[in-house]
Amino acid sequence: MGVHHGVEEDIAVVGERGKRARGGVAESGHAEITPAQGRLAGQIGPEGTRLTELADRAQITKQTASFLIDQLERAGAVERVPDPSDGRARLIRLSARGQEMADYANKIAAQVEQEWAEHLGARRMGHLREALNRLREITDPYA
Repeated sequence: MGVHHGVEEDIAVVGERGKRARGGVAESGHAEITPAQGRLAGQIGPEGTRLTELADRAQITKQTASFLIDQLERAGAVERVPDPSDGRARLIRLSARGQEMADYANKIAAQVEQEWAEHLGARRMGHLREALNRLREITDPYA
């Protein structure tokens, strides 16, 4: 019988995907983006998203979301643009630099998933995705 690993070790293995994606983004010259900023930026829609909606999705205060977006804006990852449906409102959208970072992080995450799929096989990978999605329902404020 093999060595028994606890839940903490199992979670650490799953966390490897995000860790490698963040590390790859940092290596590509974008080290100034924190995990919290990256997670919030990941909620921005292709046409842009209002700050209040980002805060709601992340289950954080509008002030916290504003703080994170301000940091992302200073880093050149996002921009604020007028909302075409409401001239008083602003949308947050990824800048060209922010989209480049997102594309790079997604590429690395896809590579990790491909490695896992090759190791586990299609059926087990499907079960893993299903289990992780179920757990996300109770653990991930962005879900």
